[in-house]
Amino acid sequence: MHLDLSTVEAFVLTHDLRSFTQAAEAIGVTQAAISLKVSRLEKALNRRLLNRTPRSIQLSPDGEAFLPRARTLLAAQQLALAEVEHTSRKLRLGISDHVAGPELPGVLDKIKTYDPGLVISVRVGASHELLAEYDREELDVAIVRSEKHRRDAELLFEDRYGWFADLSMRTRADPMPLVTVDDACGIRGNAIRLLAQENIAWLDSFIGGGVSTALYAAAAGIGVAPLPVRLAAARLIDVGELFQLPPLPNVEMVMYSRWMDARTRESLRILAGAFRGVALTRLA
Repeated sequence: MHLDLSTVEAFVLTHDLRSFTQAAEAIGVTQAAISLKVSRLEKALNRRLLNRTPRSIQLSPDGEAFLPRARTLLAAQQLALAEVEHTSRKLRLGISDHVAGPELPGVLDKIKTYDPGLVISVRVGASHELLAEYDREELDVAIVRSEKHRRDAELLFEDRYGWFADLSMRTRADPMPLVTVDDACGIRGNAIRLLAQENIAWLDSFIGGGVSTALYAAAAGIGVAPLPVRLAAARLIDVGELFQLPPLPNVEMVMYSRWMDARTRESLRILAGAFRGVALTRLA
């Protein structure tokens, strides 16, 4: 039996990106083409690999068994191509800490599976800092919060935000202790503006350290943090309604990217699809 590696790639991408549509966008084909490729693979193996429902795509037991073998096949193909090309391609990637969550290592690992010849350097930081570095051409790609005055980005997903605090906080202090990422953070600016509009007194109880540190500070009971819903830890609850706080607006997360070769561009589409898939799953 001979396997068409494009059908193997379609299967792995559909699983990793949790969507036939996202998988199709990643490699520039139609959704019907991706679905057909997966069906052809299942027919060749005489096994159902994916259980499909209107709301989700899950691995079948046979799919779980075949997935690591499929990854090995794709990695072997990419390594062979890299050896033939004798080229080392680099991607300087900046990711906002409002985007980067616990899934980030897994997302990057998937890209290495698809494109082991791509050398990725990653910087995680504040959106405004990363966008400035991108404009100075110090980054090839920046995945950051949308700047409304710019139109040169690709929308990845829309983040919902909430006011998060530890389970032990049941009443709003006056002034309300506020936990934010840094002084220049746009999310902090929005939060302060909304609090001022509602005449809600606040004080800075914790500033700095990035989103992960803000999560720890909120979980320690230090204060209330405006954070993405999908990143909220188990000990945190959204106290917006309880404390009668103004709703925080949704935030568009976008990707800025420069010209790059076709192969790197394909890996970038897979990266974008992976982030979309993670975000949609966590927000569901």
